Amino acid sequence: MTLSVAVSGASGYAGGEILRLLADHPDIEVRTVTAHSSAGQPLVAHQPHLRSLGHLELQPTTPEVLAGHDVVFLALPHGQSAQYTDALADTPLVIDAGADHRLTSPEDWAAFYGGPHPDPWAYGVPELPVVGGKQRGALAGAKRIAAPGCNASTVALSLVPGVAAGVIDPSDIVSVLAVGPSGAGKAAKTNLLASEILGSANPYAVGGTHRHIPEIRQALVAAGAPGDGIRLSFTPVLVPMARGILATSSAPIREGARDAEIRDAWEAAYADEPFVELLPAGVFPRTADVLGANVASLGLAIDRAANRVTVVAAVDNLVKGTAGAAIQSMNLALGLPEATALPVNGVAP
Repeated sequence: MTLSVAVSGASGYAGGEILRLLADHPDIEVRTVTAHSSAGQPLVAHQPHLRSLGHLELQPTTPEVLAGHDVVFLALPHGQSAQYTDALADTPLVIDAGADHRLTSPEDWAAFYGGPHPDPWAYGVPELPVVGGKQRGALAGAKRIAAPGCNASTVALSLVPGVAAGVIDPSDIVSVLAVGPSGAGKAAKTNLLASEILGSANPYAVGGTHRHIPEIRQALVAAGAPGDGIRLSFTPVLVPMARGILATSSAPIREGARDAEIRDAWEAAYADEPFVELLPAGVFPRTADVLGANVASLGLAIDRAANRVTVVAAVDNLVKGTAGAAIQSMNLALGLPEATALPVNGVAP
């Protein structure tokens, strides 16, 4: 049976990437695409690379247009998804690629976003270890899914295995990320102009202010870390590549943890995961290696001189960081093979 899908925010980067992957999904028909100011225009006027969907026209993003589908993807800016929740009550599966339904803590929501706290939905990172198993278990048969923040899921996938196995100490985590500007969306902003970012690296949201911090903490707690025992220094840096994240995260080694035991924690966590790879010892990923792929590639180093574990992770922020995670979670929710329509091969050079 072919399932009907509507994608809101289809003129943006996240919406466009969701559509690119869905276009090759054998069980899905993309029936409706919506936007705000671009409504009434052809989809290909904004996503000219989506040739197989060239027959679609952007419609207004209204509850009436989105209703009546089997699956609805909300690829909207922060604060805009929650308004459609009640109107889509009869939709079998809704997946939010924004931030509205990620956080379980009202206090965290108030501190980092503000306003009424929307209900939290099942978190869309299947591979994350949680107490008692994997996050995948919460996604099978889910009706409402919150796709992750790209930076948050990259750091969480980097560190959660060590926390779950008790080989690293979450009280002194440091993460520095090189991030492409597509993660900031498609809206015209002065700080994202080519003349501003080419030839430069620009830190932003420094000093504990980035909205993905509580999302990372939430994943660490779900893996068994004590909430009051997490200290995270998180610094993203905008760099001149269109897409991609290279996250370097480190944490102290727990007393008594042996080198083999440390590496085994990550190997055991991801041994059977098609979309998370742990590279051989001494090998570290590049963002170029995962371009276009639904893959998080990890390299791990044990630094005994500093008594820390360092994990370097590379993801394509628009695929594994957003759209790929959303579709992977959709497959699980619908009982379809998890890897359907999700590429593991990147694009080179």
